[in-house]
Order: sequence, then structure tokens, then C-alpha cells
Amino acid sequence: MQHASTGFGPRTWFITGASRGLGRAFTEAALAAGDRVVGVARDITPLEELVDVFDGRLVAFPLDVSDREAVFAGVERAIAAFGRLDIVVNNAGGVLLGMIEELTEEQARAHLDTNFFGALWVSQAVVPHLRERRSGHILQVSSMGSAGGFAATGMYGAGKAALDSMSEALQMEVERFGIKVTILQPGGYETDLFTRGLTQTVEHEAYEPLREWLAGLWVESEDFDPAKAAEVVLHVVTMAEPPKRLILGSAAYDMVDGMTKAMTAELAKWEHLSRRAE
Repeated sequence: MQHASTGFGPRTWFITGASRGLGRAFTEAALAAGDRVVGVARDITPLEELVDVFDGRLVAFPLDVSDREAVFAGVERAIAAFGRLDIVVNNAGGVLLGMIEELTEEQARAHLDTNFFGALWVSQAVVPHLRERRSGHILQVSSMGSAGGFAATGMYGAGKAALDSMSEALQMEVERFGIKVTILQPGGYETDLFTRGLTQTVEHEAYEPLREWLAGLWVESEDFDPAKAAEVVLHVVTMAEPPKRLILGSAAYDMVDGMTKAMTAELAKWEHLSRRAE
């Protein structure tokens, strides 16, 4: 099978959070395309059935991306498995749900350790390998929520916004080495993010009216099949000039577009004050 990315054979993917949700969908899509995958997660039990089915094209091992030393060792193990990496997907993450006042220090730090620092450590570990080969594509799974802060998901949005900024810097730093970086901003998909991947604060009664209002908003939201996102991602990695930022999903696109326009309007509203500050 001929692949655009390598020119002579199957591509090799390194996917974090590969056991469930979007990571699982990306893993299955890559394998179905004839590629090879190194899939890592804290719990790789759900991947064992795929290891048996795809006969040598899927290597899975446990990895906690918040552990920098373990990440560097894991990347070396992934390279040793197939001799190279072509596509790296930073997908591992979770949700911390609660008001800013309610957050404990432990919750805030643990959340950022996975959602932001995990992607940073993986990026640091893979870039030397990709730079030496002067090719490769890093996909950073951010969120439509990174476009702005929102009540009860402030830490989640903060981690994803930090990931966006870091990834934009990375884009500029590595493009001259032939390495591409795409920020993916998915909307709501049918995943375990709000069950297995969820941490919640102890609720303060002062925020109960706000929680009730938010619950009314969220009950109307619709989640979509992760396989549809995987189809698009599989197309993106074949592109000679892939997008630097891509929103996944129509509802997500409309929401981010609306938030961006609202921010532009807010800036314009106070332009006269901004210009007085010079």
C-alpha cells in the first residue's frame, strides 16, 4: 500500500490516550488504512483485542504522559518497535469540572499535568527524531473550548488554551525542519471524557443557580460519532499543506466562530480606551 506521508510504505503513528474515545477512533482508522500504530494509555486493556486482530501492526503499552521521564522512554520504545515515527497524536486528557473558587491545588495541578504538560513532554520527546528525519506531523488534540473561558470548565479551557499557544510556537519553530503541526479543536463526541475522564470539585451552594442554568444548556448538546472525526484526521495527514488549526464538527465550528466574533466585537467596543493607553 502506497502512502503520501512516507512515499514508500505504511506510516507509523504514535497515539496517546489510544484506548478510548477519539484516540481509539484514530487508532482504528489508521490501522484500517494499512498503517502501523503505537498506542499508549494509562490502561491499555481495551486495546488488547485490536493487538490480536491486526497481527503486528499495533503495539500497545501503558504510559502516564504526566511523567516526563516515562514519556521520553516511551517514545524511544515506540521508535524501536517500528524504526520510525511519522504521525504523533497528543490526545490523552481529561476534564476537570467545577467553579474556579472550588478548585483544590491538587486538582488544578493534576489536570494540567495531563492535559498540558503531557502534550508538552511528548512534543519534546518526538521532535528530535522528526527533526533528524526532516519530516513528520504532530496533531495536538485541543478543544473548541480553548477559544474562550466558560463557567465550570475554566481549568479545562485554560489547559487547552495553553496547549494552543505552545503548539503555535512549536509550529513556527519546527516548520523549517519539515515537521507539520496541526491543532485539532473537536466539539462534542461520544467518548468517556465526561465519565471515566471526569474529575469534579466539591460543589459550593453559592453556585447552585448557575449550575442549574448550565445543566439546561448542556442537556441540549449533541455528541457525535468519533469515527467521523477520524475520517477527517486521516485526510489531514495526507495533505502536503495541512491546516495549522482545524475545528472538528459543524456545531463546534459555529460555536468557535460565534465566540471569535464576540471577542472581536468586545475589542472594538473598547478600542478608544485601548488607544488612550499609549
